[in-house]
Amino acid sequence: MTTWPNIYLQDSASPLMEQLILFHDHIMLILMMIVTTVSYIMIMLFFNKYTDRNLLEGQMIELIWTVTPTMTLFFIATPSLRLLYFMDEINSPMMTTKAVGHQWYWTYEYSDFNDTEFDSYMMNKENINELRLLDVDNRMVLPSNTFIRMIVTSTDVIHSWTLPSSGVKIDGTPGRLNQASLMLNRNGLLFGQCSEICGTNHSFMPI
Repeated sequence: MTTWPNIYLQDSASPLMEQLILFHDHIMLILMMIVTTVSYIMIMLFFNKYTDRNLLEGQMIELIWTVTPTMTLFFIATPSLRLLYFMDEINSPMMTTKAVGHQWYWTYEYSDFNDTEFDSYMMNKENINELRLLDVDNRMVLPSNTFIRMIVTSTDVIHSWTLPSSGVKIDGTPGRLNQASLMLNRNGLLFGQCSEICGTNHSFMPI
């Protein structure tokens, strides 16, 4: 049986994801108000038999249905733009981590710590303590409550380094370095996957 947490967003592990969830709830509230209002008007039109032959124009209702969508878009765009700037902001990162996408595994580099580098492959053997298709042999370890600059690139095709609970999704493009800010405010295991269709084993690139 499908439960509500399985169809909702993952629990946030960063301030950015908290803001994304709040924005999602904000948009859903506005959407439900629009759907309810339009549905009510359509139902009333189906059952309303009255006509007014003397009604030639209605400036007030025209003003209302022009101003209302404008105000609705304003209440959507304002937090959206604020969140977009917040996602691109990088405030004096305390460390830098680099993720390099390959077909079909990840390589992580900690250049701040004596150029530590390792490959991360998906676990193939069945183990009751591991999540199927999501666990790896070498996990990337990041500190909590620390501003991190995440640099992502690729060596072959376009990959996408995605960690849903942290609100980070960034493409790894060959010959290009893309960066994102990351800060984790709770400890634990976080799971992600490559979100770009990058080949045969696309679904076997867990993070």
